[in-house]
Amino acid sequence: MRRPTRSLVLAQVVLSAFLCGLIWVVQGVLYPLFTHVGPAEFPAYHAAEMSRITWIVAPAMLAELGLALTTLALHRHEPLAWATGALVGLLWLSTAFVQVPLHQYLAQRGADAAVISHLIDSNWIRTAGWTVRLALLLVWLRRLLRAPA
Repeated sequence: MRRPTRSLVLAQVVLSAFLCGLIWVVQGVLYPLFTHVGPAEFPAYHAAEMSRITWIVAPAMLAELGLALTTLALHRHEPLAWATGALVGLLWLSTAFVQVPLHQYLAQRGADAAVISHLIDSNWIRTAGWTVRLALLLVWLRRLLRAPA
């Protein structure tokens, strides 16, 4: 078994830390603010938030996916590669099949308290996923740094 390179795992730690911090801001600040926007202002507010956040999230998620797939390809016998890679899969699935459709609904129909509540509640999947992924990557990096080079 080839050992994962420290730089590959470190790159994932850095990217995962960024995404983890970002999702906590989304969970604790951005999504709850949707409930404080009036119905008349909501469509413009939501559209602006979505267009701005997409330019931050999309490249980072694509880079994370690329790093996870590279790690799996190079180190397919490493359990932490599979665990952290599976979390990336979960994050993409949740984004594509839960958060994106809820945002599309809000974009088409405007403010809806029940949908916003569902968006906030279901986003805990991604918040927990990125938090656990970061923790596992930190464990992996610590293990690599303690191993002889």
